[in-house]
Amino acid sequence: MRESYRSQLRRVVTELVHTSELGGTAVRNATRALLEADLHIAEQVISEDARIDDRVAEIEDRCYHLLVQFSPMGADLRTIVTALKMCAELSRMGDLAAHVAKIARMRYPEHAVPDQLRDNFARMAEIAEEMVADAGAALNNQNLTLARDLAATDQEMDDLRRAQFQVLLDETWSHGVEAAVDVALLGRYYERIADHAVSMGHRVIYAATGERPDDPTWTVADSQ
Repeated sequence: MRESYRSQLRRVVTELVHTSELGGTAVRNATRALLEADLHIAEQVISEDARIDDRVAEIEDRCYHLLVQFSPMGADLRTIVTALKMCAELSRMGDLAAHVAKIARMRYPEHAVPDQLRDNFARMAEIAEEMVADAGAALNNQNLTLARDLAATDQEMDDLRRAQFQVLLDETWSHGVEAAVDVALLGRYYERIADHAVSMGHRVIYAATGERPDDPTWTVADSQ
């Protein structure tokens, strides 16, 4: 019975890591759809979001089963509670990637991102994908250093977001209100993906140590 419990608990973590990989793929493909105005990839990202949600639902069911059948305590209980919280993070990441793809689809065959912000968004997407991958790796390997470093990486994302607003508010902006709204929303979506990755890192730390990170970004993804 105990071996079955351990096996099921390991499977929960493995499935979370795999789902984080799906989230990273969704971010990468949504960015391709956005920057290349690729309708086919945009549609693919939007449809694949349901796959992420289905996997999340399966993981949640496994967690509830473990809670009811085995009444875990201590570190095991923290791991299961953390897994349930991470399910919400991963589901939201998939949703946000789909939102990016929907803007790409809405503006097709035009590009939603003006040329002057293309490099900014390319870098923002690169960071978001990297952070999702690092969050999954931190979970898989219980790598607390990698988990903590996510908050520092997020600072570059915030800098890129501020740079976007500087461009939007500059008097030389010539792309109109519609493009400005698209840029503001897209920047927000990538920023939120990064926030959820940071939150995942914090949850890894909590599961491993029982201590909550004391920096102000600990609950930022939960509240939005």
